[in-house]
Amino acid sequence: MQHIKSQIRDIPDFPSPGILFKDLTPVIADPASLRRITTKLAEPFRQAGVTAVAGMEARGFIFGTLVAQELDVGFIPLRKPGKLPADTHTVAYELEYGATALEMHTDALAKNDHVLLIDDVLATGGTAAASCELVRKSGAAIAGCGFVIELDFLNGRKQLMPDTVHSLIHF
Repeated sequence: MQHIKSQIRDIPDFPSPGILFKDLTPVIADPASLRRITTKLAEPFRQAGVTAVAGMEARGFIFGTLVAQELDVGFIPLRKPGKLPADTHTVAYELEYGATALEMHTDALAKNDHVLLIDDVLATGGTAAASCELVRKSGAAIAGCGFVIELDFLNGRKQLMPDTVHSLIHF
């Protein structure tokens, strides 16, 4: 993971002043790093009975679809409001710089599904907690949450308790 960590670049004041953004686009551009991340994100969940992977817009789509393929299960997109064409469940939540919501098709999951949530970064945990709530609205269970990066100093993991959290790189 040290090589992958060295590929992550810091972008100051993005998306707003005072935020130090961890940019994963150099990692995504490297096929060997992308394969390693996919394998390592999936690894602890191979025997967890995962029936679907869900990822939130937008970078969760990248890593989530690859992990779904690795686990041989389907992918469920969690999108910004108004982007999905059929009936949706919606969960509104607060960000450190505003409020937003996520949606998922109402027929995307069933009560017997065990869903692995995948995203690029765990920061304050608001988006991930809202994603878990969205999955649970369908009656499905959370098998765990996986992240490429966790910003430990923001304590986002606490928002996800008691769910299993697996992060590859810590800052």
